[in-house]
Amino acid sequence: MWLRELWFVLVGVLFTGYFILDGFDYGVGILHPFINHTDLERRASLSSIAPVWAANEVWLVAAGGALFAAFPDWYATMFSGFYLALTLILLGLIVRGVGIEYRSQDKNPQWRAVWDWLIFSGSLVITLIWGMAFSNLIRGVPINRHMIYVGNFGTLFNAFSLWGGVTFILLFIVQSAGYLSIKGDAFSRKAGRAVEARMAWPAAAAMFLWFLWMDRLPASAGHIGGWTLVLQAAAVLSLLLARLAMYLTKAKLSFFFNSLSVSAMTVSLFTVLFPRVMVSSLNPAWNLTINNASATLYTLQIMSVTAVILLPIILGYQTWIYWTFRKPVNDKELEY
Repeated sequence: MWLRELWFVLVGVLFTGYFILDGFDYGVGILHPFINHTDLERRASLSSIAPVWAANEVWLVAAGGALFAAFPDWYATMFSGFYLALTLILLGLIVRGVGIEYRSQDKNPQWRAVWDWLIFSGSLVITLIWGMAFSNLIRGVPINRHMIYVGNFGTLFNAFSLWGGVTFILLFIVQSAGYLSIKGDAFSRKAGRAVEARMAWPAAAAMFLWFLWMDRLPASAGHIGGWTLVLQAAAVLSLLLARLAMYLTKAKLSFFFNSLSVSAMTVSLFTVLFPRVMVSSLNPAWNLTINNASATLYTLQIMSVTAVILLPIILGYQTWIYWTFRKPVNDKELEY
């Protein structure tokens, strides 16, 4: 049934959009306490993402809604098995969002310092857990014949998933550095260029090793095709091209390559999974696939019509926002 394949692709597209757009948001939050030394610099850094950070999270809501409607068994198994992990993501989103909005509501330095570290903590936790979650989807988690996760929170912590979390953190840091080099004030642009110069190589190395490890997992056997290898190579190479573009002072081109790296990485993860959506470490016969985890044909048809209507609206809205707020931050008109 081609609708199942279509919706698997659409879920991948939604997560790709989410990681590209919210990735630099989280990276700015992770860098926030470290690259900014004065309150004015911290306000400028946050103001660079002020017009877009909330709108970027629409992609996560859309991805969750698509999972719920198109692949209810995937949604149920993942959200129940990864319950505590996803709760931490939710708490991270809350703390981070409240921190961005509240830190400048009081001029007390201690007040602002507390929120600065909460913005950092929320951004770091979200990024780490998403890297671990996708790593575990590919590596496999204990799922029984009834599509029920029978592990615990500690099951999600393993060397491969932790390396995936670190890779996500480094990748989003590099992407956010490229974003700041375009959208930040004079100081943020300079700091962004310096961070990318230092972190691009470690990020590329971490991603390369993660892919190498991924391709040799027992669960990956027979699922690493030519397209996956091309996408993995493109993800690593794009990071190096971004570093070269920044060296040549081509900030916008550098950010394009950073975003291309995030995109290629995310799509490669879905190609490794396909046609599976969750891998059972107990028995390959108990894997969740697009066939046994999908909704009915009628539901997929309704969802397809809904997607045709809503996706252009989301894309149009986001395009309008980025075009409207395309200019760099002015340190005399800081929102936060």
